Amino acid sequence: MSRGASFVGMAAAFAALFVASGAPTPLLVDLEQRWGFAPWLVTFAFGVYAFAVLATLLLVGSLADRLGRRPVLTGALTVQLAAMLMFAFAPDIWWVCAARVVQGVAMGAATSAFTASIVELAPARRRGLGAVVGAVAPSVGLGVGALLTGVAVEFRGDPGRLVFLVLAGVTVASMVVVRRSVETVPRRPGPLVPHVHVPARVRPEFRAVVPVLVSSWMLAALFLGLAPTIVRGVFGTGDGVVHGAYVFVALVAAGISAFALRLRPARVAATLGAGLVLAGAVLLAAAVWTGLEPVLWSGGVVSGVGLGAAFSGALRALTPLVADRERAGLFAAVYLVSYVSFGLPAILAGELIGPVGLVPVVGGYAVLVAAVGLAALVARCRLANSGAPRTRWRVQGEFIISR
Repeated sequence: MSRGASFVGMAAAFAALFVASGAPTPLLVDLEQRWGFAPWLVTFAFGVYAFAVLATLLLVGSLADRLGRRPVLTGALTVQLAAMLMFAFAPDIWWVCAARVVQGVAMGAATSAFTASIVELAPARRRGLGAVVGAVAPSVGLGVGALLTGVAVEFRGDPGRLVFLVLAGVTVASMVVVRRSVETVPRRPGPLVPHVHVPARVRPEFRAVVPVLVSSWMLAALFLGLAPTIVRGVFGTGDGVVHGAYVFVALVAAGISAFALRLRPARVAATLGAGLVLAGAVLLAAAVWTGLEPVLWSGGVVSGVGLGAAFSGALRALTPLVADRERAGLFAAVYLVSYVSFGLPAILAGELIGPVGLVPVVGGYAVLVAAVGLAALVARCRLANSGAPRTRWRVQGEFIISR
């Protein structure tokens, strides 16, 4: 395919990867009701997925810098196809958890390679568009996956089989796109030593981005790991469509905000996002403690806008500071921080719901997110006052650098 067609196709395949990742969100709550397993297993399934992503990022996250993007993505999508078939024919919750682990392996291998490829395939005069797409596709994909599964849960007796067989077909189509796309980084000789690497010149910006990533992805875990449980347990709504719609509204708001702020300076977007994550977390805590459902939906929208602004701003701030051969290693570091923040708090919260109670755990979780969001906002303000150069896209040889 041409570079333009490759850019569009790879962006669609990347979004489809996250559609599959978001699909289990309403399904797990439905399976809990039908199969009768303990509620903590819902968050456990999300947690093991996140740690499978982390382990794979550490092992193969940067190999796309040496092997090339297409070989790594082809292998990752093959593993993703196996996960979709495991979900479709899962006989019990432990099989579902195993499928989540396999899916996490696929995601860990694919995320940094996909993001790097999309950035490199973006039009030469609009290289920042690649970072925007890299931030929009995950949130929109996760939201769409949750909504579609929520609708299937409501209207079909066996929703998982239909959803995941369709997603298996989409995965096969994504493999075809990857194989026909333009390779942006040729294979380089030398030993295949996986590493997660943040170049020295990028570290000041990366340190300021870390609290933004932590607060944003902790909030994402609240949507994807706990939102259906909150909607059902606190507000008494068992409707699968409502469960999926809540996740959809929040995460699509994230995608819209990332796109809407694409022309604003990266640091401005990240700082604005950190502030909105803080505000959204406060609203979510208030909703749970007061039992007011409109506040819950408002908090979801505000949090989603903050999530999109923060993550896209972080990616756009870091991306122009590295060469093509360093990009997958850097994105592996970004997603490593992100998935630690996504997985560990969700598992701990799930374990505490039984002995402590749903409302105190969710309220405390939201307060913790707000505290990290405040730290992120302080870090962004300090960076803005430090006099460090702002990111502007400019091509100089192999680098897309800031001046």
